[in-house]
Amino acid sequence: MPNVTINGVDVSVPNGTTILAAAKNAGFEIPTLCALEDLHAVGACRICVVEVEGAKTPVPSCVTPVSDGMKVYTNTQRVRQYRRMMVELLLSEHDGVCQTCNRFADCELRKLANELSILDVRFTGDKKSRKIDKSTPGLMRDNSKCILCRRCVTMCNRIQGVAALFPQNRGFETSIGPAFSTDLQNVFCVQCGQCAALCPVGAISENNHISEVWAALDNPDKFVVVETAPAIRASIGECFGYDTGTAVTGKMVAALRRLGFDAVFDTNFAADLTIMEEGTEFLTRLKAVFKDKKDAPLPQFTSCCPAWIRYAEHNYPELLPNISSCKSPQQMFGAVAKTYYAKKLGKKADDIVVISVMPCIAKKSEAIRPEMNDSGVQDVDYVLTTRELGLMIKESGIVFENLPEEYADAPMGKGSGAADIFANTGGVMEAALRTAYEIITGKSLPFEDLHIKPIEGLIGIKRAEFTIKGTLPEWSFLEGVTLKVAVTHGLGQARKFVDALKAGQEECHFIEVMTCPGGCIGGGGQPRFTTDEVRNQRMNVIFKEDEGKKVRKSHENPEVMRLYEEFLGAPLSEMSHKLLHTKYKPSNK
Repeated sequence: MPNVTINGVDVSVPNGTTILAAAKNAGFEIPTLCALEDLHAVGACRICVVEVEGAKTPVPSCVTPVSDGMKVYTNTQRVRQYRRMMVELLLSEHDGVCQTCNRFADCELRKLANELSILDVRFTGDKKSRKIDKSTPGLMRDNSKCILCRRCVTMCNRIQGVAALFPQNRGFETSIGPAFSTDLQNVFCVQCGQCAALCPVGAISENNHISEVWAALDNPDKFVVVETAPAIRASIGECFGYDTGTAVTGKMVAALRRLGFDAVFDTNFAADLTIMEEGTEFLTRLKAVFKDKKDAPLPQFTSCCPAWIRYAEHNYPELLPNISSCKSPQQMFGAVAKTYYAKKLGKKADDIVVISVMPCIAKKSEAIRPEMNDSGVQDVDYVLTTRELGLMIKESGIVFENLPEEYADAPMGKGSGAADIFANTGGVMEAALRTAYEIITGKSLPFEDLHIKPIEGLIGIKRAEFTIKGTLPEWSFLEGVTLKVAVTHGLGQARKFVDALKAGQEECHFIEVMTCPGGCIGGGGQPRFTTDEVRNQRMNVIFKEDEGKKVRKSHENPEVMRLYEEFLGAPLSEMSHKLLHTKYKPSNK
């Protein structure tokens, strides 16, 4: 444990700790534009420089490890002047049209310039040529705003393992983008949006659909409905100054009504519907293997995450039969809204516009997949991220904190606690097992308060197993069977697990994969900046929502049961297969 002195404060830290981390332990924040906690340290921006006694020049704190007896100064005149100069140099080639930049309110470069009292840019010269890339459904890139911090490169390569973004060229001509500086549509990209979530400026962001949604709301000939994903209620409050980890479900519903939506629904309803279909599908595969002694595609993978589906289509086409045929809750909702709900209203499918609010940028791409039109038209018309909804509410002049608590509309506005936890890594698995285990045994899961602790939390690969005991007579063939399940989040971790599975090093029956670290609560469309601390706070809110509900299992949701009675018939019925299931094909790119 080296002993270090930082601004006169003594602190002991483990070997290998950087000055940046040691300073935080001592109570000092050092500004940076490139470093990511536990992920990324390249010293690219040089904003985090500090003085070290005995060193000739300031050193970057994010890549410099401490040593015993080191004396560090983080705020000397020399350091302040150096930081100011580095920020001014960044500003000199940055396209600084802040008035129309989508990151105006939360731009880290602008915030840092303000904190350093930079009121003018001393350096003038060439600026980077502007290239706008809107070639993909979810993402928009503007190279003229890029400050070459390489956060997006780290996320895309080290965490997600997708490798769509790299530094291109050298010197002043350096840019971050796909190979050969082509458009993003010309390379493999899962559209997860984690690059946009981490970008400190406006170089990468979601393709904005706000104007299209306003146009739909202003059209008197359209009946416009909105669905909100489970993760939104745990994060939308951050757009209005609420502390991270504050649930604002009722105010969110009230805000959506005041925006002019004709009906406000909850994707939790469709999440419960997903469990009914996916859980039944899993039990059908177990029956084929353990009772009928037939081959069935086990393990079964979840299918709620569109970026994971895209990743599997490209990298693991041989595993596509193992992925559940269920559509995601977003797409199930759209299909049901434009059939079942349209029939109740006496309207045609194309009279209804379905807007979804998602924590995910990949959902924009999913909505326009050619197979997502089983209602006869495109099932989900437009997708807004959490950030986009926050902007719409502000644009409309709604004072969010003054809103009353309101409830979603019937018949697709109620969700169980199991649906709430879809937002968290491990939540889909836990929700599915709550229902599947009870169908098999007639009893609740044998875990404290229904939570399967081994698959919760932020570990990249999580496993759990339990032996089925006391089955109902029709499921006696599963008596004594040990079910093994696994949960991964972050595509890099998913690749590691799937490769081990293919090599025979892992054994499993059911696997949940989420693309974004932490699951949907850490989605690419969530309020910035998402750290593990933020992820944990949002996850805790979701667990509290679940635990506070009377109905905590999907098969006990009365509105879902009514949907089956009135329209679908039963899980995996002909109508269910038509509207709620799909097939995935290998990528031809």
